[in-house]
Order: sequence, then C-alpha cells, then structure tokens
Amino acid sequence: MSAGDAVGAADLPVIHATAVVERGAQLERGVRIGPFCHVGGNAVLETGVVLESHVVVAGRTRIGPGTRVFPFASVGHQPQDLKYRGEPSELIIGARTTIREHATLNPGTEGGGMVTRVGDECLVMAGAHVAHDCQIGDHVILVNNATLGGHVRVDEYAIVSGLSAVHQFVRIGKHAMVGGMSGVEQDVIPYGSVMGNRAVLSGLNIVGLRRRNFSRESIHDLRAAYRMLFAQEGTFQERVEDVATLFRHEPLVMDIIAFIRADSSRSICQPDRAT
Repeated sequence: MSAGDAVGAADLPVIHATAVVERGAQLERGVRIGPFCHVGGNAVLETGVVLESHVVVAGRTRIGPGTRVFPFASVGHQPQDLKYRGEPSELIIGARTTIREHATLNPGTEGGGMVTRVGDECLVMAGAHVAHDCQIGDHVILVNNATLGGHVRVDEYAIVSGLSAVHQFVRIGKHAMVGGMSGVEQDVIPYGSVMGNRAVLSGLNIVGLRRRNFSRESIHDLRAAYRMLFAQEGTFQERVEDVATLFRHEPLVMDIIAFIRADSSRSICQPDRAT
C-alpha cells in the first residue's frame, strides 16, 4: 500500500488479543489473525489472509491473497531434513488456497533450490504434509494425511488421496489421481490414475477428466495413446516414439510424451503386468 492510499477500517488487519505477531511481520489489507496464533517476524501475509486460531506461521513464509489457514496448522517451520543448516530458504503459498487442521508445510533447502511452493486455489486437507522443496501447482488437492516427501512435484489439478505417501523426487503429472492409501515410488503420468502398495498405473483418470469438461474426442485420443504406450510389444522407448509420431497434433497426448521425456531421477509408473 502506498503512502497516499486511503486506509479504511475494513482494510486494517484484525488481530486477536491473544495472538502474537512478531516485529517485522508484514500484514496487508484485510488480514485476520485469530486467537492464539503466532506469526514470525519474516512472514508476509498478503491481502485477505485468514488465520483461524492456533496457527503458527514461521520462517520466511509468504501466504498469498485470500488464503485461509485452519487451527493447529504448522506453516514454515524448518525442514525435516538432516542436511538443513539454517539457510534462509522460503515457503511460498499462492492465492485462495485452503490449509486445514494439523497440516504441515516446510520451506526449501539449499539442495533443492531454497524454496517450497504451493500454488493458487489448492486444498491441503487435515494432517497433510508438504516437505521441503516440493513444487505444487494450482488447484491441487492433498486429501487427509497425504504425505509428500522432499522435492516432490505435483502438477495442476492433481489429487493425492488420503493416507497416501509420495516418495522423494517423484513427479505427479497434471490431472492425475493417486488413490487412497497408496505408496508412490515412481513418476505418475499426466491424466493417469495409480493406486496400491506399491502404486501401479491403473488407467486414466477418466472421472476427473469428465468432471473438468474435457471433450469426448480428447478422452478418446488419450485412451488410444495409453493403450499404445503400455502395450507389451516392443520397448517402452519405441512405443513412446510411435505415440509421439502418431499423436503429434494432440496436445493432451503430447503432455504425456513431454512428461516421460523430461529428466527425472525416478522411473515411470507402469501397469501391473501380473494382473
């Protein structure tokens, strides 16, 4: 806010008498801080952020406009990484995201780019954990007690269901679905669906695609490409090249191809051939 802006009563932060806001914390217009919250001196709460009660915001944490944090969430405390040495890493949370009770979100580390990011309009449900250096896209849902290890990437509109655990450095592609109580050790293709302990690829996230109004033609192309990619003839790399050639003008299919071709320390999650 510039010095010339008029400040009305509705613009001023509202801080409960029992809350602690350390010197140096930046509170923008319309911030509301409820009972028994603690906001550290390096935190930035942007316009309209709401901390309901008993929320702790620590470290170099920026929370985007309109985000709402529910009781007993721990936001920005140091990573659970033995290599962390107090480096000034950050946690950046986007706009209009909801963080529910007992969720934990940690900042980055020197070994992972120094920043953990959570996108806009995400839902981090009760007890979910976002570890150091994770990169979470927009509209992602982490269901109750979903756990992301360090350096995990979850792309836009993906859903990680309840009681699931995602291994360090795994990538979850956009619009993918991780089924409940799954252990995910390999990269999950965009639009894919995985489940199990350990998780295997069970098909495409057809329900999610329909709910988000993808066309029948697009879903048909994805089905055809999926069948080719995970057929048993030839090598996986040969099938990837065949699909890339045949579906080069189909953007959803090429999303999957680009994901597979990208550099990663994990392999691609495959169907269970035993079934």
